[in-house]
Amino acid sequence: MRLTWVQPEDLVGHGLAQAVLDGVEVTDLRESWVAAGGDPEPLHSGASERPATPALRALAGEILDELDRRPAALDAAEPTDLAAIRRLRTGAAPDGVRTPEPGAVGDGRAVAGAAGYRDRLHGAWLGRAVGCLLGKPVEKIPRAGIRQILTATGRWPLTDWFTAEGLPPEVARRWPWNRRSAPTSLAENIAGMPEDDDLNFALLALELLERHGSALSTEDVAQAWLTELPAGRLFTAERVAYRNLLLGQVPPDTATVRNPFRDWIGAQIRADVYGWVHPGVPLVAADLAWRDAVLSHTRNGVYGAMFVAAASSAAVAGTRVDEVLDAGLAAIPPDSRYAGAVRFARALPARHTDFEDAVDAIAARYGELHWVHVLNNAALLTAALVYGAGDFTTTITCAVRGGWDTDSNGATAGAIAGALSGAGALPDRWVAPLRNRLASSLPGFDGIGFDELADRTLSVADNLANERECN
Repeated sequence: MRLTWVQPEDLVGHGLAQAVLDGVEVTDLRESWVAAGGDPEPLHSGASERPATPALRALAGEILDELDRRPAALDAAEPTDLAAIRRLRTGAAPDGVRTPEPGAVGDGRAVAGAAGYRDRLHGAWLGRAVGCLLGKPVEKIPRAGIRQILTATGRWPLTDWFTAEGLPPEVARRWPWNRRSAPTSLAENIAGMPEDDDLNFALLALELLERHGSALSTEDVAQAWLTELPAGRLFTAERVAYRNLLLGQVPPDTATVRNPFRDWIGAQIRADVYGWVHPGVPLVAADLAWRDAVLSHTRNGVYGAMFVAAASSAAVAGTRVDEVLDAGLAAIPPDSRYAGAVRFARALPARHTDFEDAVDAIAARYGELHWVHVLNNAALLTAALVYGAGDFTTTITCAVRGGWDTDSNGATAGAIAGALSGAGALPDRWVAPLRNRLASSLPGFDGIGFDELADRTLSVADNLANERECN
């Protein structure tokens, strides 16, 4: 039996790669690992085909522990500590981004009670589901394969659901669909929103906020994972953090012990709801998302969650993509690599009118990263937002056809575009196949409707607004 994302011998390649990105010298560790017969390259998927010998597995553990002991010289520009993040983001932000004061609440109370806010929430939930579902069948398929599939079925550029109808057998063999997702995510078989971690985490965040409100802690999130999330439905950094919890580690050590995925995308996909329930108060949303993120991530992995939470706060209250991106950037350290990826992608339309050329530029800069890393996906998400310019279909199709983490990028892009437009403006060809039904293994959520989720999110937002007013 081969377990994904936790076996020491399968983590070393990822650990070495992340250390190099962080500027840590690991030549000696790489040489000792190769000399012992280990593969120094990161795995594309979560597990190698054959188990390691006991000696090689023991060496893998030693190398992972040594990687943990070698700190990166990044604390000044990329801290994980919330107080340090707040200090950095209060300074002058680059590129004219206006940075709110820490703790500012703006007009969040007024937005929460405004007409149309529930429709924005409904649009955000629907958009997250649609974007996720669109990307599910091509998850793990590279960008070139996605284009070949679409061209072969007469659907390039992407404007509708993927289909297997008319797909030539040779293309299907070369680029097989995601085997777990294709039976429920192609145009010919969609019958409601199937279960996905990109939605499960949003559901769990909603339930946590219903229970704990603004008092939510990292420990509350950890307890909910252990109680309600099967380990087999967690991946990369989340699965490592889950393992660490079972081994007796407590946050924030759960994010750092033998965890080479701490800068990957997992925390970013958990953050939308924290923004939806804090309309117009992006820094409050970002700081709440931080409590969730540090269970499993550090540095840029945490910034991804804070960026998306802040952007989502602006999306349910604003009208323009620029407002969304400004809010996201204002929530994170301006000199971080995550902020740099967003700024890089945001500037691409000035140099490339065609989205494909823009993705080429992103690939040239970030293409060596694993397909689930946060930086390449942050750049692609940003590009989808700016080229989509608020149009729902353009935004989600750009996010998915760009490759890498297709379902997660589609989900986040769809949530932001759906929040900006509201449910009432979403095209029926995207919404109707969902049948107002979401599958989930989380207790109490299987089969729930998106309208009910909007109502519950609105109730949480109202409660949180009252808390802020009282404080």
